[in-house]
Parts: sequence; structure tokens; C-alpha cells
Amino acid sequence: MILGIAGSPRQGGNTELLLDQALAGARSAGADTEKIVLSKLQIQGCTHCEGCLETGRCVIRDDMDLLYMKFREMEALFIAAPIYFLGLPSQLKAVIDRCEAFWVLKNKLNQAVSLTGKKRPGVFISVAGAPDKTEIFNPARRIIRAFFSTIDVVYTAELFFPETELKGQIREHPTALMDAYTLGARIARSL
Repeated sequence: MILGIAGSPRQGGNTELLLDQALAGARSAGADTEKIVLSKLQIQGCTHCEGCLETGRCVIRDDMDLLYMKFREMEALFIAAPIYFLGLPSQLKAVIDRCEAFWVLKNKLNQAVSLTGKKRPGVFISVAGAPDKTEIFNPARRIIRAFFSTIDVVYTAELFFPETELKGQIREHPTALMDAYTLGARIARSL
């Protein structure tokens, strides 16, 4: 199953439209897909309580429990989120921070996060209101790369679209939706 994470607080926005196309492309190539919209979930931020240090399991009980299992079972991961102040939206950052438990599982307890023990492909899709000056996406890209590494995902591809801020504006881009669809199909065929 290819898991798609909609990381924007704005439902139906540009990154979610791109994610939907990427998942549609994956389905066209025969993959099973699932989309999770983070703004519909209740996920508390990491409190750095160190409760996960012995077991590799977070002690906070909330909707993150669903994501922990999905991250372990998935075959590939698509994350779509806009850039806010050169970073990721708080909903997605909370999820990433809560994966400290997986960091412990992998680096302290020497266990794989992936239930198959395999590295899985990962895609990062993003938009930013600012013009592309190269550095706009770099801070978020570094966070996503570190996150992917922690959960046994290989940073495989990215789609970035600067100067895209108004809701639905991505539809005006001449190739964006097709680029996302094609990328989703390519990742699914690689599995």
C-alpha cells in the first residue's frame, strides 16, 4: 500500500490536489493507496518526556497510534505539504517529532521500522508562495530527508512548485497535476 499524507491544515488546497493526483497515478499502475489528512486527526506534539527510550514506543495515546502502524506496514510514502516560513506546517511537524519513538527503535534498540525490513520509496511534494530562490524548499527538504531515514524510507523523488499560494492555484500550472500523476505511477511501478 502506498500511503499519502496530506500535511496542510487547509483541506483541498494545492498540496492535497497534487497528492490526490500522485495517488491516482499510483492506482493507475495497480497500487493500493490510502490518504490520511492530518488536519482531521488529533495528534499532540512530542513532549520529550523520554517515555519511548526503553521500548521504542511513544507513551502518548492519540491518533498518532494509527500512523505508527501505517508507517510500519506501507510500501511507499508520499508526503504533501506547503512551505510555511521556510518550514513545514505544525500538523506535519508534530507527526515527524512524534517519530522519535521510531528513532529509538532503530538506533537504540537496533530494530527495523519497516515490518518487511526493507527500505521503501518516499516522495515529497510541496508548494510555496514565494518565488523559487533555491533555498525556499531546502529547510523542509532536510527535515523530510531526516524523517524518511528514521522510518526506513528512501528519499526518492520530489515535486516543488514555487509562487503557488492561493487555494487551487496549482490547477493553473501547465504540467503540475500531470507531473504528480506521472510520478505516482512511476513509484507504483517500481514496487
